[in-house]
Parts: sequence; structure tokens; C-alpha cells
Amino acid sequence: MKKNSRLLVRLVIFGLLAAALFFVWRGTANVFVKLFTMLFAVLFCEGLFVALLRFLRPASHRGQTVVTLISSLGKYVAAIVILCWGLSILGVNVSGILASVGILTLVVGFSAESLIADVITGFFMLFENQYNVGDIVEVGGFRGTVSEIGIRTTAITDVGGNVKIINNSDMKNILNRSDRSSIAVSTIDIPYATDLEALEARLGALMEEIYQKHSDVMLSAPEYLGVQALGASGVTLRFIVNVEEQNIFAANRLLNHDLLLGFRKLGVECPFPQLDVHQR
Repeated sequence: MKKNSRLLVRLVIFGLLAAALFFVWRGTANVFVKLFTMLFAVLFCEGLFVALLRFLRPASHRGQTVVTLISSLGKYVAAIVILCWGLSILGVNVSGILASVGILTLVVGFSAESLIADVITGFFMLFENQYNVGDIVEVGGFRGTVSEIGIRTTAITDVGGNVKIINNSDMKNILNRSDRSSIAVSTIDIPYATDLEALEARLGALMEEIYQKHSDVMLSAPEYLGVQALGASGVTLRFIVNVEEQNIFAANRLLNHDLLLGFRKLGVECPFPQLDVHQR
């Protein structure tokens, strides 16, 4: 209800400002006043348009992608309108300029090759649904959540809050990790002297206990896969658990923590490097 009331207030304010701007426009012949009025009107309309898009807030990643893309497109449209309208106010023949654009297209095309590639690639990515806002992707070793998709660029935010802006044409070899659940992997060492069979018989209860404690992060109880390696100081055991991609690191930390404490409760300590010295 609060959001609806805020939107209604904005629409009322917009209507009043639009009426005021109309009377100012009709009642003055000053070029600078008209330029200022035009600039304010276009920017206000663009801001209201963006506010309406944000008000929608679609739940699906696909819907969020469309909203951010339309918002980015609106900024470019506003800039073009300001340029053309401003030139017409100054008395420039805009229609004549637009007619001559065809001659300059070839020249500009060579210098704007990367821009055209970014725009075309962005539309293809949208139609092919390769990734959307909210998806967790990995591009060129950088892993993060897609926070915004624009006409030219895509913004990816990592877990540390760092934002990387990548041109759409450079979004290649994308690893989209949001399509399915992920697996957090944990390994823990036990001494060679441990009775492995007796320990394995008690792991089921420990796995269920860990899942009950962290069912908000883990999709199922952790699984014991078996002996991963025979190390220099101990036997390495491997465990996995199914999680959502955004929880993969948290689940890994929780699993390491609970396995360490759980093994201690079972009377099993993690080994440490030891050196035997023989003296003659």
C-alpha cells in the first residue's frame, strides 16, 4: 500500500509539473528558458519512467533483466531527445541533419564497430536467455552475481561487493552457475590408527545432525564418499552436500566446522605432521 501511495503522489506531482512546464513553454520566447524547460521535462520523464520500472520489481530473473534493459534503453532515448529537441529550439534544421546521416553512417560505423557489437550481442543474449539479472556467472575467472544488464555493458558483483563492468561483446565462454544446484566439497584427515570401519558406521547420524542444524543452507544431508587419499600424516575422507550456488561457500565453511567438531566428539582428532628421529 505504501508503494502504491508513493507512486500515486509521484504521478500527481508529475501532472502538476507538466502543466506548469506547459504554461511556461507557451508563455515565453526566451531560448534559454525553453532549453531549461525542455531539459527538465525530459529528465523528469526519464526519472519517472525508471521509477515505474523499479516499482514493478518482477520476481523472476528474466523479468528483472527486461526491466534493467528497458531502463538502460530509456537513458539513451532521453539523451537523443534532448539533443534533437535542443537543436530545434536553437533553430537548427534537425530534419536536414537526419537526412544527411545516411552519408555519415559508413564513416561513423567504422569508429563505432565495438559499440554496435556490444548492442547486438546484448540483444542476442537477452533473446537466447543465456543469463539474466540475479544469475551467478563466471566470466574470465571473475565470479559474481549479474546485477545489471544494459544496452552496451553487463555489471557483475562478486561476494566482496566489487563490481566489474564488462562490454557485452566481451561476455564470452560464460559459465552460468544458477541453472542447477551446486555441490560443496569438504575433506578432512584422520589418523591412520583410527578404526575406519567403526567410524564409518557412525557417520550417518553425524551427517543427519549437520543437516538438521543447517537445513536453511543445505538442500540435503551431507554424503560421505569414502577415502579420497592416503596422505603423509593421515587418511583423507571426502564429503559433499547439495546446495544452491549462492550458498556454496557458506556450506563449505559450515561443513568443515561441523566435521571437525563432530569427529572430536567421536574421539577422532585430526592428524598433524610428525617426524621420527632415530639416533645411533
